[in-house]
Amino acid sequence: MNTDVDLTERERAVVNAFQGGFPVVERPFEPAAAAMRDTGVDIDATGLLETIRELDDRGVLSRFGPLVNAQEIGGAATLVAMHAPDDRFDEIAEAVNDHREVAHNYEREHPHLNVWFVVSVADEDRVEEVLAEIEAETGQETYNLPKQREFRVEAKFYVDGPLDGDGDIEAAGIDLSDLGPDVTPTDESTLSPAERDLVLEIQGGVPLTETPYADVADSIGQEIDWALETVTRFEREGKIRRIGVVPNHYALGYTENGMTVWNVPDEVVPEVGPEVAALPFVTHCYRRPRHEGVWPYNFFAMTHGRSEEESQRRIEQVRETMAEYWDVTDEDWDSLFSTQILKKTGIRLDERADANTRAR
Repeated sequence: MNTDVDLTERERAVVNAFQGGFPVVERPFEPAAAAMRDTGVDIDATGLLETIRELDDRGVLSRFGPLVNAQEIGGAATLVAMHAPDDRFDEIAEAVNDHREVAHNYEREHPHLNVWFVVSVADEDRVEEVLAEIEAETGQETYNLPKQREFRVEAKFYVDGPLDGDGDIEAAGIDLSDLGPDVTPTDESTLSPAERDLVLEIQGGVPLTETPYADVADSIGQEIDWALETVTRFEREGKIRRIGVVPNHYALGYTENGMTVWNVPDEVVPEVGPEVAALPFVTHCYRRPRHEGVWPYNFFAMTHGRSEEESQRRIEQVRETMAEYWDVTDEDWDSLFSTQILKKTGIRLDERADANTRAR
């Protein structure tokens, strides 16, 4: 499990330890470091903070802090596929990218549907308007593939590190989320103005200081206790998926980005979904609609690997899991590897959060 960056044993241990489960307390690096010491990693709070800063500065991390679940904040996002002929590829890609609602756009290996992008909007009705505009501008049909069921979204990327007595990566997956304040989740679907401000403040990460949550609270004019309680509640409500380091998977050597798609019999999807989602290397797993005559697949599973060989092994494991539930043939699936990032600006949470914020 080699990476494209040189990491010390301490750096590897930190990357593995807190891709989630980071504590929501006023001085979180102290209990986090103590938990790592309990696993045999010699580190104190200052050393942990400095290590994360160094990883962030070198681009090993994308950010540090809460990973906001845009789906639960408001608005809508959908995956869209389309065809761009070779002689018009750049023109069509540019037309798609010019739409501010397009957050990500990738070229993928497929004989017909070679452009794949995500549309993120504050108002769900705006999706069809954006797609109509793109079709009018490019003369190419779009195929909307909204998520119908989510089985897994957990893009965690571990690296080699010290091993414990059982042969597992030492310090991997420490969970200190129970150290936060005692809060009760609500069923409130909209945001208060203060909650909206918090979401926008943390969407790109939190300050790498000894008191990150206090600094966030200060920046939006709130008390530290309110910030700790709200972040904890948001995590339990699903508005925040997890809290910790967010690795740059390319920097860690996970350069093979394979989207496998499957034509699963509808009646077995509810059984197959959780089983495929349980495979540790599957980072995203969804049910999506078919498009008759163009797109026969209704099940998506995203895998990442550090080599083509590793990716193929992982795809084969997905196929073997599928085969336990139905007779999979070569015509029932495909793998689409990304060949070019055409746009990657991230989901615009400001507009979606604003549209879902209730009056004071």
